[in-house]
Amino acid sequence: MKLVRYGAEGQEKAGLIDENGQLRDLSAIVADIDGQALARLEELKRLDQSALPFVEGNPRLGACVGKVGKFICIGLNYSDHAAETGATVPAEPVVFNKWTSAICGPNDDVWIPRGSEKTDWEVELGVVIGKTGKYISEESALDYVAGFCVINDVSEREYQLEREGTWDKGKGCDRFGPMGPYLVTKDEVKDFNNLAMWLEVDGVTYQNGNTNTMIFKVPYLIHYLSQFMTLNAGDVISTGTPPGVGLGQKPPVYLRAGQTIRLGIEGLGEQRQKVVNDPAAV
Repeated sequence: MKLVRYGAEGQEKAGLIDENGQLRDLSAIVADIDGQALARLEELKRLDQSALPFVEGNPRLGACVGKVGKFICIGLNYSDHAAETGATVPAEPVVFNKWTSAICGPNDDVWIPRGSEKTDWEVELGVVIGKTGKYISEESALDYVAGFCVINDVSEREYQLEREGTWDKGKGCDRFGPMGPYLVTKDEVKDFNNLAMWLEVDGVTYQNGNTNTMIFKVPYLIHYLSQFMTLNAGDVISTGTPPGVGLGQKPPVYLRAGQTIRLGIEGLGEQRQKVVNDPAAV
């Protein structure tokens, strides 16, 4: 099942993509694709999709999850990415957060913050939690997963690495979390441990990796995180990026206004973003 949110920003409705690739309206069944809806996921899977109304035209797609409570991210979680940045492979997951105000639709513009010179890209596998849990065992972790999605973990490297404190202020700027296009339920993802993933800027491929080089796999991440916090339905975990980020180029390459980013993960869809200067900074 491919769940989507469509419509103007802040006014998104629930929808799904049927087996023929057509957008259908779910708003008479659930108000949004959020934690409450995901708690009813098995019921939604039993719907007769052919009975749902078509959505005409080509509406904007919003982030595939609404009302996200926690946007949790994992750093340096691909062995080949850690190597390109010169970092030591961590002994346990590196955890940071994106503010939920960073979340945007998969094809919305990415904003370069005022004064930024080092805005970067990161294609990542997103995991969407489907039910509440704490102290979750690794063996049962997938029971808590609603599905998977594409995330662009846009990052400002100066703010992240050269300013004092944690990574968060270089990770959570507005529009630094494009999410979607779909939430693909876990039963439709063939093998989340072996998904091709890629990212290009202006037609040049920079990232061409696979989730099979992930250091800490999805079940372990869910187990690990749940030792420190309750995971709720609708929380999103961004699981790290393969090599090819701008920071890892020699010399480094960073985003500039006017460029176009395209990225995708096998079976989970594609994103496309135009890079612009933050309108509030003009």
